[in-house]
Amino acid sequence: MSDLTHFDETGNAVMVDVTGKDVTERRAVAEGRVVMAAATLARIAERGFKKGDVLAVAQLAGIMGAKRTADLIPLCHPLPLSSVKVELRLDEVASAVLIQAVCKVTGRTGVEMEALTAVSVAALTVYDMCKAIDRGMRIEQIRLIEKEGGRSGAWQAS
Repeated sequence: MSDLTHFDETGNAVMVDVTGKDVTERRAVAEGRVVMAAATLARIAERGFKKGDVLAVAQLAGIMGAKRTADLIPLCHPLPLSSVKVELRLDEVASAVLIQAVCKVTGRTGVEMEALTAVSVAALTVYDMCKAIDRGMRIEQIRLIEKEGGRSGAWQAS
């Protein structure tokens, strides 16, 4: 277990001590998608849901999710986020809502979990708002695609 940072030498869960890490600008980008019936996607585009504008509500939910990551994920550090951007767009070819989140912080630890949480919460919100007409939607491909800053430097998914 020596290469797992959230466990001590006896296997107990621990919050990583970041005291010795440098304060740097950090950025993370995550993405995911909600695949659905073409009619559901068209209804989202037409803003035809009684609950409101699906994309606007999901965008706000994603931002709120990023801000609450430390409350949701055990052992995550609470971070003073400097920026959270969540973008949702319609992909008619794939019959999907594409979601991307970009989170930034100046701190001692990265914002990957915040970006992933933002995408996850936005996707869950799309599902919640549309489930009355399409219970077969699928939340897919949530992943980190890029990170910058910190000791390990830049990383990009292949």
